[in-house]
Amino acid sequence: MSAYGTKLAEGFSSKVMQFVYDNNLLDSIVNRNYEGEINGIGSKLNILDFDKLSEKTYADAALTADSLTENNGLLTIDQYKSFYWKEKTLAKWLSYIKNPHPYIVTQVGNERSKNMDSFALGLYADVGGGNRVATDYTTGDCEVAVTTGVVTGNGTTWTSGMVGRGFKATGHTKWYRIKTFTSTTSITIEDDLDDSTSAYTGGAIAAATAYTIEAATVLTITAANILNKVATLKQKLDLAEKNGYSAVPDTDRFLIAPPEFFTILTQGTGVVLHVDEAYQDLVKKGYMGQLQSFRLFMSNRLTGDNTDGYRVLAGHNNWLTFAEKVLDARMEEDLIGDFGTAYKDLFVYGAKVKDMNRHQAAEGFWKF
Repeated sequence: MSAYGTKLAEGFSSKVMQFVYDNNLLDSIVNRNYEGEINGIGSKLNILDFDKLSEKTYADAALTADSLTENNGLLTIDQYKSFYWKEKTLAKWLSYIKNPHPYIVTQVGNERSKNMDSFALGLYADVGGGNRVATDYTTGDCEVAVTTGVVTGNGTTWTSGMVGRGFKATGHTKWYRIKTFTSTTSITIEDDLDDSTSAYTGGAIAAATAYTIEAATVLTITAANILNKVATLKQKLDLAEKNGYSAVPDTDRFLIAPPEFFTILTQGTGVVLHVDEAYQDLVKKGYMGQLQSFRLFMSNRLTGDNTDGYRVLAGHNNWLTFAEKVLDARMEEDLIGDFGTAYKDLFVYGAKVKDMNRHQAAEGFWKF
């Protein structure tokens, strides 16, 4: 493999990645606030953060100092992607690489962009408990064992699809997460955390206690309720600080929804979406306008469909930390068992939602 061929391959890779950054949705919904270098598959990056500090009332007496304690998280590079394509003649390969046809860059860039967006949007399970808007399940009552987190239901018909959903007993303020499903009357819950060992620390909950399992089934969005449900997503974010979590900034909030959402919004409610001049560069990323403090993006890359329900996401980019790197891009000659010259690259990435940022986003489990 010649140094010249390697330089050409790296140049082609740069063109592809520039297309990705110019057109994909990701930069509008993630942050890259990490420390460390991506050296290969499995690299771990440090997300630096600190525990919350409290302001005290001064009463002309000695104050007790808070410790500035790091509260870091690890982002693991666990996604590995590669393009590998060939051309029969070296002359053609060189022409494609040196001055690539826009179609080639667009096709390759779109595929990479789609995979990145779908991966990030597929992390809806990392939305904090209590921040989902759909149809809750409250049938029957329950009790919870103090040490195991086993929930025993009475008059319940729980399903395996409830795993990962938020659970809260009436009279309690804290949300937990459903960890496992055993039967229609038995599930296990755990603290709504990922950065620490999974466990239930909430104590016993007496028999015959009412409860809520959030967003257990899909909610149908219509012209009559769409604005109300968007407002409910907004309220989930607005109340984060009051509920004991980090405040969600009022600016740069996003809402990502499928095309069906925008059909109902614009045809059924009288809402007229407008793209200001300042946001014209976001149009190719799917930007549609603003509504209720959200920047609206249309995407076909959300998890789900209009039969079983989409996982619509809203929030602030504090929610998700993302890291990526092209580790290698090369020219490959003398293909074993074949003629021609090939291009090959290795692109890796990963993402992490820290526990303290889980309520920086909200999810709508919706169909239209």
